[in-house]
Amino acid sequence: MDALQGLKVLELGQLIAGPFAAKTLADFGADVIKIEPVEGGDPLRTWRLLREGTSVWWEVQSRNKRSVALDLRTAEGQAAVRALAAEADVLVENFKPGTLEGWGLGWDALHALNPRLIMLRISGYGQTGPYAGKPGFGVLGEAMGGLRHLTAEPGRVPVRVGVSIGDTLAALHGVMGVLMALRHREVHGGQGQMIDVALYESVFNVMESLLPEYDAFGAVRGAAGSALPGIAPSNAYACADGAYVLVAGNGDSIFRRLMRAIGRSDLENDPGLARNEGRVARVAEIDAAIGAWTGQHPIAQVLQVLDAAAVPAGRIYSVADIAADPQYQARDMILQTADAQGRPLKVPGIVPKLAQTPGRLRTPAPHLGQHNDEVLGRPGWPARAD
Repeated sequence: MDALQGLKVLELGQLIAGPFAAKTLADFGADVIKIEPVEGGDPLRTWRLLREGTSVWWEVQSRNKRSVALDLRTAEGQAAVRALAAEADVLVENFKPGTLEGWGLGWDALHALNPRLIMLRISGYGQTGPYAGKPGFGVLGEAMGGLRHLTAEPGRVPVRVGVSIGDTLAALHGVMGVLMALRHREVHGGQGQMIDVALYESVFNVMESLLPEYDAFGAVRGAAGSALPGIAPSNAYACADGAYVLVAGNGDSIFRRLMRAIGRSDLENDPGLARNEGRVARVAEIDAAIGAWTGQHPIAQVLQVLDAAAVPAGRIYSVADIAADPQYQARDMILQTADAQGRPLKVPGIVPKLAQTPGRLRTPAPHLGQHNDEVLGRPGWPARAD
């Protein structure tokens, strides 16, 4: 049995944040019905690299879901959503606040229809506050949440993380909220509730000590490139073959092992470097010592030495490295599947790993409107046939 078997989820979102949340629920057995626009469907169907007109990203984001094509601007489409929401456990949406209300599908209307409904609402700035009505994308949430300010080399233009991390963080916070609300409803006899997730808040929530350091010391943490400010040593170092190795030698005993491994017993036994605060004060000296050593050896040899010394270190992976790595293979993080046309495709595996009820791939991403008849052709929420 799947962990979320029997959970009925209605997905009204598109692109990234809402669909990623619903995809996570679907991976663990939830029956997700995805509502798409009649004309063209979810825009993600045609984002980035396409195979015969369909994005391979779509194949990941919409696996294990069913597709129903509806025009939510029409009375007929709105009525269909209300009928499905009346039977649903969870509704996921990531429209700009006020959009669903304009269609008669807001929280108040759907909660009155189905008091047990849990409604996950993901937006740029949340459902309240002076910015609520502004459109918001993940990149803006990353900037407002404080992440973009940190992701650069000092003095250079801040860069974005190469994926839509703000959307994904919001989606994962949304999934946590759904599971908490389900626990409250099922165990404590509560009703359904609305979960309000903002992109910028989801990013800000993982900003560690950024705010208390500013409040207590007036410290404005800035860009530090590949280093981790205030924790030493932790950086990327060039090797003789041009590759970069990441070394995290910031634990006290780890630092001593690292210095021993690179032949710097003077630094290993320096009492001023025994604790992190001392190393932070002399981080340039330490980085220079590590870099001088890594620059003399190819990365494979560097990693061999550091692995033998139990010093956390690793290479920077490209997707080609990921696809070939035995650790990914051993933990089923590279899954061989097929799309709806039967064409083979490798996709990311499922996390987290549950021992008794692991997630699984049951069905490929659907064609637009593939399940209209199945879902709308008879009353109630039909059981899914695996």
